[in-house]
Amino acid sequence: MSIKDLVAVSRRYGADPDYVVAGGGNTSWKTETELYIKGSGSSLESIDENGFVCMDRAKLAAVWTASYPVDTDARESAVLVDLMAARFPGEQDKRPSVETLLHDILPPAFVVHTHPALVNGITCSAQGEKAARRLFGEDALWIPSMNPGYVLSRAVKEAFEAHCARTGRAPAFILLQNHGIFIAADSVAGIDAIYGRVMSTIGNRIARAPDFSGAVSTYGASAEIAARLAALAGNPDAPASVVFRRDAELARLTADAAAFAPVASAYSPDHIVYAGSDPLFVDSPEGIEAAWRRFLDTKKRTPKILALRGTGIFGIGANEKAARLAVELFMDAAKVAAYVESFGGPRFMSQDQIDFINNWEVERYRSKISTKA
Repeated sequence: MSIKDLVAVSRRYGADPDYVVAGGGNTSWKTETELYIKGSGSSLESIDENGFVCMDRAKLAAVWTASYPVDTDARESAVLVDLMAARFPGEQDKRPSVETLLHDILPPAFVVHTHPALVNGITCSAQGEKAARRLFGEDALWIPSMNPGYVLSRAVKEAFEAHCARTGRAPAFILLQNHGIFIAADSVAGIDAIYGRVMSTIGNRIARAPDFSGAVSTYGASAEIAARLAALAGNPDAPASVVFRRDAELARLTADAAAFAPVASAYSPDHIVYAGSDPLFVDSPEGIEAAWRRFLDTKKRTPKILALRGTGIFGIGANEKAARLAVELFMDAAKVAAYVESFGGPRFMSQDQIDFINNWEVERYRSKISTKA
């Protein structure tokens, strides 16, 4: 086992859209003294050895006994300082994943954390915890939805230790509500075996898969509307980029406001980072400017997705890459919306969690790096 195995497994899962979309997920490999963790903003699909940050595990362990401020922003800033200080010499130009502590507390050598839409069909559903218990029993450790960062890492640490004490063994994997899955094993083959079991078990319980057939990137007035949106989101000297998408699933979701409800809010942090927490639904082209102004006045930011009734969606970004990522992550949300139908319907992130992600420096940094043209 070596970092070469880590690079290989990272690229394989990173290149598979069933597991990873955009910059989602992270991987690690550890020895007794070192943890190699994906750098924030790096792409799993193309990562090489330089994309991982080598961390001192002794210094990471010291974080658990440190005292941090009660205030959320001050606490996360202080923890980030300690994470940066845990990098080995020569790693100072890299920024470790915010989930580094989570990777370090799991005993096995390899950890592969992803956000598969199929898995999030359970983690983002109203009856997800009950479904996970029914399908996997004590093999799954369920973590309730909470803000990422230090609080989440500590909650997982405490829940993991309690599970081991109660059952006499570690869970096979960890399901994070409104987030994704952590799988740890001492070999890549072990990672693959657990993922295979999880994906097939959930897949066999899905009543309806999303239908992305009939995809088109143009329609009658798309160029005109795209130009209007580009002007609204940008400025005369630097208009924004706009990407249009329509397919059978998006036609279904944009039929009217009621049909749009299952994708009207945020399922996970990744959806917020790339596609925004609140896509703008508009009934007609004539209402775009007024709806845009109301959104801007209320949210103090521009939308990343505009859905036009009976038409499709427009991804909006500072460049074409950002606009395309907005569409990709919205389509991922559409997948989740289809899958949650099998587990009691949607369960979005709470508003305070959405606000946290929208204002968290860590996610702004990740978005900036991942959407750089």
